[in-house]
Amino acid sequence: MKRLLFATLLLASGASAQTSAPLGLGVDTTAMDRTVRPQDDLFRYTNGRWLETVQIPDDKSRYGSFDILREKAEADVRAIVEDAAAGRVDDPDAQRIAAVYTAYMDSARVDALGVTPLAPDFARIDAIASRDDLARYFAANARGTFGPSPLAAFVTVDARNSGQHITALWQTGTGLPDRSYYLEDGFADERAAYVDYLATIHDLADLPGDAQEAARTVLALETEIARHQWTRVENRDPEARYNKMAWTELVATYPQVRLPILLSGSGFPAVDSVIVNQPSYVAALNTMMRRTPLEDWKTWARLQTVSEAAGLLSKPFAEANFDFFGRTLSGQTADRVRWKKAVGAASGALGEGIGRVYVARHFPPEAKARMDEMIRNLQVAMRQSISELEWMTDETKQAALAKLDDYTFKIGYPDEWEDYSALDLRPDDLIGNTRKIAAWNWEDMLSDLGQAPDRAEWGMTPQTVNAYYNPSFNEIVFPAAILQPPFFNVEADDAVNYGGIGAVIGHEFSHGFDDQGSQYDGQGNLRNWWSEADRTEFEALTDRLVAQYDGYEPLAGETVNGRLTLGENIADLAGLTMAYRAYRLSLDGEEAPIIDGYTGDQRVFLGWAQVWRNAYRDAYLTQLLKTDSHSPGPYRAVGPLSHIPAFYTAFGVEPGDGLYLAPEDRIKLW
Repeated sequence: MKRLLFATLLLASGASAQTSAPLGLGVDTTAMDRTVRPQDDLFRYTNGRWLETVQIPDDKSRYGSFDILREKAEADVRAIVEDAAAGRVDDPDAQRIAAVYTAYMDSARVDALGVTPLAPDFARIDAIASRDDLARYFAANARGTFGPSPLAAFVTVDARNSGQHITALWQTGTGLPDRSYYLEDGFADERAAYVDYLATIHDLADLPGDAQEAARTVLALETEIARHQWTRVENRDPEARYNKMAWTELVATYPQVRLPILLSGSGFPAVDSVIVNQPSYVAALNTMMRRTPLEDWKTWARLQTVSEAAGLLSKPFAEANFDFFGRTLSGQTADRVRWKKAVGAASGALGEGIGRVYVARHFPPEAKARMDEMIRNLQVAMRQSISELEWMTDETKQAALAKLDDYTFKIGYPDEWEDYSALDLRPDDLIGNTRKIAAWNWEDMLSDLGQAPDRAEWGMTPQTVNAYYNPSFNEIVFPAAILQPPFFNVEADDAVNYGGIGAVIGHEFSHGFDDQGSQYDGQGNLRNWWSEADRTEFEALTDRLVAQYDGYEPLAGETVNGRLTLGENIADLAGLTMAYRAYRLSLDGEEAPIIDGYTGDQRVFLGWAQVWRNAYRDAYLTQLLKTDSHSPGPYRAVGPLSHIPAFYTAFGVEPGDGLYLAPEDRIKLW
């Protein structure tokens, strides 16, 4: 999960809050449904009235605490890009920011151009006359042109040697959200709608052949691709994905994929080895590249090119794209207004350029120092938790503590900013700008080959409302935008903040010790540091957590996938456990005041439940259950509670209550 930042903010303010003027409850009591007992369902007790009255904005598929903060960040970024467009920003990237935004906002020019900006892409497809040509076409698509490929090559940190980069291959090639949309009977309506969408854009682009026949060809080809793709659960296993092959062996094993053409044509230098993440998929693709008719590949390429670019083309294309991906698959009733898309495009293209201005306007320097102190407080709490584990042997505990000591933290923004000076962007060329930005990003990635990983590099921009743990660097990262309300409330007492920000920070800490992160050591290498007995015990405990979440049914007949969401569920349980411990330590033996009838311990758990306030459209929730490694908000709120003894004490939970688990059924992981 990606919410580590929250916890740090909470801890930073703890000490001063105890000595300042009385602080408020920090919980929105108007959102509560007091007809629900907290012992039965703390999420609905805390958020029930809000759930009954909330109106999800027309252009959103879900709405909740994170979305509220993202709206604020979006408004802040809009002000920056509009100021840049008006010449009011003094920054090296101001003109480039203005160019991207202005080109996107020029809807009259975009509508006048129609599909003509894709003429070079169609010409490349028309020129395909052989299997070698097809491989060259796929290769070129990586370098700033529109168009698909059934296999992605990229540069990444070597999981077994975090001091070097390596080339890797990953399965791609499908247009629907997940392979299940192609293979499961329950998605027949979505497949029919997909065919209709493809036929619509086929006619809009005036492509050759019958529209319905072309659409059915694409669906059939992508269904065959999906049949051989690994599931999302399978892809969560870093050991299974680490298949390092010598270049000569790789080329000889999969000759029909034409990897020499695919890699050299997309700019890769000669390599001696490659990580094949899904070898069985590449084997199946090797057969498909030989058997699938060339014209079917070309039909697929044309329609996926149009679909990929549709949001940047004239209004009929954008509307068709939204009608399927937004309305049908996600349940939205209206598309985002154009300025929101333009802001997103500018931030996606020149994220650190905008981020530099964002930090100057919205992130005071002292915030970094406060965050650093908070993170280290949570680290102390986790060290105590690991040291007290009863199921883990001392040898493995020492290895876990050594990894915890090796954590690094990034707060707010990078020390060095990305240099975009080579980008020549124009205010009258939306498609051209998009091609240039894609090409720049590709060349930037390729430049990593042969270089040691830059551990100062960031994977998110400062204006991103999120946070992350990176196992290859053993680091937790907190962009500036997440370090503000509603997750940290300076006017609330510490308890609620520990339940909110504190638990989310603890969550990110815990990702280094979830089912995936725990397979990496403190230097970021995929290496087993566990005793066999301890790993067996850990997996037995996590299997019980899988079974718990498998039992949650957000929609009739549709359940949470406990195996897919396991890493996030582990981090939620461990993160909240750690945050509660940190809160109790902050009291230094004193009793917390009662505020509005709630004890300090109760407020910790109310703060946690409030963070996961979310409402979903059904179509989008269905999609999340198949694609998202996070459980839906209500289950994130209540799932960990049954395992935490302090929750029972705080609310007097007893046998027969909805959230009660017998002591022998409770799980203590970290």
